Amino acid sequence: MPLCVRHTVSVLAIAQLAGSLFPTEASAQGRIPDSPKTLVVIAHPDDDAAFSGVLYQLTHQLDGTVDLALVTDGSGGYRYSTFAEEIYGVELTNEEVARQHLPAIRKRELMAGGDIVGISKYFFFDQLDNAFTTDVAPVLADIWDADWVRQRLAGILRDGGYDLIISAVPFTETHGHHKGATILALQAAEQLPASGRPVVLGGFACALGDQAFEFSGLDGYPLTTASGGPVARFDRTQTLGFNDRLNFEIIGNWVIAEHKSQGVMQLRMSQLKEECYWSFDLNGASSTGEVQELFRRLQVQ
Repeated sequence: MPLCVRHTVSVLAIAQLAGSLFPTEASAQGRIPDSPKTLVVIAHPDDDAAFSGVLYQLTHQLDGTVDLALVTDGSGGYRYSTFAEEIYGVELTNEEVARQHLPAIRKRELMAGGDIVGISKYFFFDQLDNAFTTDVAPVLADIWDADWVRQRLAGILRDGGYDLIISAVPFTETHGHHKGATILALQAAEQLPASGRPVVLGGFACALGDQAFEFSGLDGYPLTTASGGPVARFDRTQTLGFNDRLNFEIIGNWVIAEHKSQGVMQLRMSQLKEECYWSFDLNGASSTGEVQELFRRLQVQ
């Protein structure tokens, strides 16, 4: 079982017509309220770092709630754990030892990073983090209990009343686990009535203004279709604080620093300067405006 770590007619008609022609800020928000409730769905315990700027602003600037569902147990992340062996006193580069100890270590690291951005509640599904692959088919068919994860996610969405789901963009060349987590999140969201379905976004962190990454959908998985490229971007280099000397790279670096068992990840500090977000077609035609309005409110005020 997963763990949950917590008038007159004429005047009215004119007003309605004006509202349809000239949408207000509230109507542009649509399904995404002023203080949205967000569920992050990720495969590995460090994947949330890609969304750290947006998650921080959702909780700190908009006073929203962010919860997180982690699909795998993270036990496969032992290959670059050399420096962490001294910290944790465990031979983490030994696969047999790592698969016994890494799940608990990486959950603690995840929650330490979550404290920085303001994550409230965690759902752990503990599916096997077996090995790197770009093929999502065996992940969903054999490695994970995909039916159970899908239904558990659907139940969490129904019970939680979420306005937004954030998961990884399922690029063709990316890890099959990332693809699998996003596909299952989309399938779970699809089970909800359209009127109560959260907006599902695929996120990706990259260099500022990077246009090299294109995505419109993953072959064989029509639910992943996302027409028109990224609909919103969050600039981590936007400044704030005294003399504008601070920016959101600091938050990203702090989150990365908590994942000490993942050595190579530390080399990405201050490299990921922008977060790009795609809106899946499942969201409907109005989602682009809704998401763009949300991201306008996420900018430093």
